[in-house]
Amino acid sequence: MVGYWHNFTNPSGNTYPISQVSNDWDVIVVSFGDNAGGGNVSFTLDPGAGSEAQFIADIKAKQALGKKVVLSLGGQNGSVSVGSDAEATNFANSLYDIMSTYGFDGIDVDLENGVAQGAPIQTYLPIGVKKLKAKVGANFYLSMAPEWVYVEGGFTSYGSIWGAYIPIINALRDELTILHPQYYNNGDIYTPYQSAPLRAGSADQLVATAKMLIEGFTYGSNTFAGLRPDQVGFGVPSGRSSANSGFTTAADVSNALNCLTRLLNCGTIVPKQAYPNFRGVMTWSINWDKHDGYNFSAPTKAVLNTLP
Repeated sequence: MVGYWHNFTNPSGNTYPISQVSNDWDVIVVSFGDNAGGGNVSFTLDPGAGSEAQFIADIKAKQALGKKVVLSLGGQNGSVSVGSDAEATNFANSLYDIMSTYGFDGIDVDLENGVAQGAPIQTYLPIGVKKLKAKVGANFYLSMAPEWVYVEGGFTSYGSIWGAYIPIINALRDELTILHPQYYNNGDIYTPYQSAPLRAGSADQLVATAKMLIEGFTYGSNTFAGLRPDQVGFGVPSGRSSANSGFTTAADVSNALNCLTRLLNCGTIVPKQAYPNFRGVMTWSINWDKHDGYNFSAPTKAVLNTLP
């Protein structure tokens, strides 16, 4: 179970220390790093998280429990500029310094700005990530949380932002820990499995898009080769307040997870086979979930604990 922790105050409440994050979360994604220009990334800790020393100690304590804590880049308003070999080097060096200071396990790429077909970042972001992994070592954690139009959207229309993450994913297949696209705020979703769009947040949609990422799909005149099941998760809102659309229910999450891992409780869309190594669930966000009384995390973790 992957969740985003806010390094800022919003209507879900004030930032609070990492120590207060429920231990139901397996991966805590700190949101967000900042674009410092020239490929460089910076990070400024919100005072609500406590002192820098406390923040570092809190990360170590979560890691001692087997959790991962990673730094996310991007978000709704953020961006990263990686447009040359020099900027890729700056990207890697600046992030390595941040990871060394705070003890992050890796990074999450949640870019919603600046990624489009033909943009230099498609070429140079993977170069920067590979440079960073070379400095960190084999335990480097890399996740991606693109809005679904940037990935599965390539099936519908390949151009501009549609499918624009596909070259990045293809270039980083060997480095990628988990891809968990956002299935919210972008409307219903067309898939290869029926002519009508699937309602965002429905169990059929969650199964169908995971099936696309694991079993592959066509985009333009190309074919996206499937990822390993352990590299794929799905991203949903934690509640009605945390996103504008794509709301799901505990029942839909449970049915989708059981269908993907055990071929149980499937609806109209069924995978070719069970994928017991399917990675899990991402949500925006840890803070909204706490605000709403753990209405997402408690039932979702209970289901995850029953799976293969």
